[in-house]
Amino acid sequence: MPLSHCSNPLILVDSECYTIFRAGVYYLRALGLSLLLMLGGGVWAETAPSAQDAIVQNYCAATRDQEQSIQNATMDVEIDASLPKLKKHGKLHALRRISALGRITYEHLFFEGDGTVKNQVIARYLTAEVEAQKSQAPALAVTPANYKFKYRAEENLSDRQAYVFQVIPKKKRVGLFRGDIWIDAATFLKVQESGSFVKSPSIFLKSVEFTRKYEIRDGISVPLQVQSTVETRLVGKAQLTIDFSNFAVDAPAHAGLATGDGQ
Repeated sequence: MPLSHCSNPLILVDSECYTIFRAGVYYLRALGLSLLLMLGGGVWAETAPSAQDAIVQNYCAATRDQEQSIQNATMDVEIDASLPKLKKHGKLHALRRISALGRITYEHLFFEGDGTVKNQVIARYLTAEVEAQKSQAPALAVTPANYKFKYRAEENLSDRQAYVFQVIPKKKRVGLFRGDIWIDAATFLKVQESGSFVKSPSIFLKSVEFTRKYEIRDGISVPLQVQSTVETRLVGKAQLTIDFSNFAVDAPAHAGLATGDGQ
């Protein structure tokens, strides 16, 4: 029956009119639901990035505050390195300093093990780190100025809730890396970084992959450990584990920060 034959859809006197009326109601309901989902999706699309941006902004603010707190910092370093294919091993003990300008230097205390590991792995690795730091600190900082941030997930890392972001450098520059960063949910300080350098810091190193772990102590993100796999041009693949302890800052406000066991 044509729709015009059902002059008043509220008076259900014909089964065909009822069928047409019911179909019209379902269509309107479906249309309303579709509009609601579209609007809801638009609200979520606007809200989610804003929340993620806020995390990154808080992280940048916390990082800037920390830069002032770790000036003139020192820490003990133990570097355990090996060349698996050559079955060579060595261990270096050193003092690591961070100047007021953020420059890193090492004072070698003593070494034990194979000389090849010392000269071709550890020495070149430390030299590459120092050379990379000669660039201006802002150009190497893990911030939106140098990296694109992409939210991944929220994870529990060493009993701390952390936001995980993928970071992609905007330029191919020595000292920048492609990988992930874990931001502590409570302090917005970094608790871990993992990835690979986008440009080799030395002609003697083909590639460097790493995982850097940090510990939140008295409102400061303190280096705890670095695990690296380095592909060298002369002696093949090398494995390095760098442990930090006795972190201290030469400032009255942080006089009680150093501990004997690094905890």
